[in-house]
Amino acid sequence: MPVPDAPVTGAHPSPTGPTPAGSARPSRLDPAVAARLKRDADGLVAAVVRQYDTGEVLMVGWMDDEALHLTLTTGRATYWSRSRQEYWVKGDTSGHHQYVHSVALDCDGDALLVSVDQVGVACHTGERTCFHTELPVTGGVAGAGS
Repeated sequence: MPVPDAPVTGAHPSPTGPTPAGSARPSRLDPAVAARLKRDADGLVAAVVRQYDTGEVLMVGWMDDEALHLTLTTGRATYWSRSRQEYWVKGDTSGHHQYVHSVALDCDGDALLVSVDQVGVACHTGERTCFHTELPVTGGVAGAGS
């Protein structure tokens, strides 16, 4: 995806995509925000995505510093595709857009909570949410009923 011209700052993965932490690629993310992120070995942070008005969990994506910058400044959810090794804006190919209402950083700095208005389905399988497969829980809930 083309990136508008703007000054870039901070450490970030390579121009072709995330690489192990410690390598540098310029990013336009606010350095104060970038300093709070704890990235994985590929320079990524998990982004848990929920519907802003219902709290429904829709999907999990991955963001590097530039994807987070684009998400914060465009209002469109932008991710790093680990399989395609490129940025993708949710909905650009599917039409199932995510319009960002807010982004919160968790207390450890290793995950983001992205609240969106989801247009259409969130999952590539055609389901509303990626969490459509319930697993059986056979153990009791600790403290329940006692």
